[in-house]
Amino acid sequence: MHDSIEAERLGIPSVAVITERFVRSAEVVGELNGLPGYPFVVIGHPVANDDDAALREKAQAAAREIVPLLTARNG
Repeated sequence: MHDSIEAERLGIPSVAVITERFVRSAEVVGELNGLPGYPFVVIGHPVANDDDAALREKAQAAAREIVPLLTARNG
């Protein structure tokens, strides 16, 4: 969240990707940085023990959500 918010402040559209365990933390970080409702994408938790196939599946699902979030803000 911090990196995405900083990128936004630099004029670089960004969307954070977090695991479901950290949803509330991500919401609070957005609020504390003056960006309540800042968009982020949630993937399944945990990722540390996922094999390549599981990580690829999570990444593809996240990408399908990220693209509309980025284009909605720029178009």
